[in-house]
Amino acid sequence: MGRASLVAGIALLLMTLLAGFANFVAIEGLTTPGDAAKTARDIAGSETMFRWGVAAFVLVAVLDVIVAGALLALFEPVDRRLSELAAWFRIAYAAVLLVAAAQLVIALDLLDDPGQVLRAVESFTTIWHLGLLFFACHLLLIGYLGYRSGFMPRVIGILLVLAGLGYLGDGLGLLLVRNYSFNIALFTFVGEVVLIFWLLISGRRLTERPGTGEAASVMSPAVK
Repeated sequence: MGRASLVAGIALLLMTLLAGFANFVAIEGLTTPGDAAKTARDIAGSETMFRWGVAAFVLVAVLDVIVAGALLALFEPVDRRLSELAAWFRIAYAAVLLVAAAQLVIALDLLDDPGQVLRAVESFTTIWHLGLLFFACHLLLIGYLGYRSGFMPRVIGILLVLAGLGYLGDGLGLLLVRNYSFNIALFTFVGEVVLIFWLLISGRRLTERPGTGEAASVMSPAVK
């Protein structure tokens, strides 16, 4: 279980770095909302960086699958069915992210048509944000499993549930509210950050009680 925790923590940390570069530097950094001509010109002028951004998103999707498997191994002793469901939700999110990233590849083939380029980038954002509904369900389940686990501090489970509710609210807002622009997840993502640190620092110390399939921790009760 400690190995699963370490794998999940490392993968999540890599995902954070890759997604940060891909979204804020390579994609948003080259996109000017409402200005198709400038967007197409900036992408054409920094095409290599844009392509690296697309590649980073593909790697993020691959890492999502790895994280899904690692968290399944970690929480399976708590509730196998819910752990499997949580894993499938994350895999579904990864699949949607790949579909979204394909819109960015399409944008590269349309650089001579600025209007189509901007629409393709906007489609990427819309598809990705809708995919976060699957991610929200994943976080809600992982938060619940963490709360029940007995080896993860319950406050982390609560924070993950709040993060899931944030993504769920944003996804539903995008579907149900015209020109939805609020970002609830911006205020609730702290649970994801705390989870990474716990997986890398405390979770990796978990061991399995012989013959029980349950997690035991080498930490003292005070640390828990």
